[in-house]
Amino acid sequence: MISSRTPSPIDKLAVAVVHQPERAIPAPVGAREESLRLLLQTAADSGVTRVATRPDGDGERWLGQAWPFPSPFQVSVCTVSVNDGVDRVEARARRSLERLGLPRGDLLLVSSASDLAGAEGRALWDRLLALKDRGLYRRIGFCATIEDGPALLARRFQPDVVQLGCNLLDQRAQHTGVLAELAALEVDIHAASVFADGLLFMSGEALPLEMHRHAPTLSRIRRRLAEARVDPMQATLAYAMGLPEVTAVVASIASAAELRAVIAATHATTPDLDWATMQLEPANSAAGSRRINSAA
Repeated sequence: MISSRTPSPIDKLAVAVVHQPERAIPAPVGAREESLRLLLQTAADSGVTRVATRPDGDGERWLGQAWPFPSPFQVSVCTVSVNDGVDRVEARARRSLERLGLPRGDLLLVSSASDLAGAEGRALWDRLLALKDRGLYRRIGFCATIEDGPALLARRFQPDVVQLGCNLLDQRAQHTGVLAELAALEVDIHAASVFADGLLFMSGEALPLEMHRHAPTLSRIRRRLAEARVDPMQATLAYAMGLPEVTAVVASIASAAELRAVIAATHATTPDLDWATMQLEPANSAAGSRRINSAA
């Protein structure tokens, strides 16, 4: 039967739950667990079906204890570094599923494209393929930045998914044709770092030292958004969601309140703005863009 359901912008949204103290509000263990359950239940109730995780600290275990039942989520997992060998990578990918309380995952991503470009790249990829063949993960792929040459790596390894830093302030993935190249290879593209490290949400005084030279440009962009009555969150999400090659937009979320704000911005009417005038650097320039376009 063909579904008559109208596509929703939420279909593209993936939630990466933030556990770091600088984002998450410090709370006793019980309160923290309840806050995480509320976040995940809010996601489920809103129609979000994708959750992205990383093998850092106790984040996976906390998620595994907080899923709504039955869980509606397709979960992506990232590998640890290949520096300790491919055996360690495989063991940790299996362990991630145990910590998450899942029999299988939707997506396993090599956390850094440099691991694939190194001497053990092919051996690493073969391990991921084996995990996919055994049914532990439905899809495999890698995280990358523009500097990694993601299209070249995709042609070599033929991933299901590439997670790529891409946002309003750094539009190189779009304007240099990388998104189009990946789409032509029939690779699903997940846009990460969509909030550009929160640069549009900071005042000039709060900017990191290396970004101070961009303060006038950021101020101009914020002013143009204000004149158009568009808040920065709505603009950053609208840009990423509007990229036709992108199949998922990964938004980092620390609380149910943040998630509700993101969902509201996702459902807002797409503003009629000239996105190309809002990037920090021309598309052919790498200067100043590396920091705001990591795929983490």
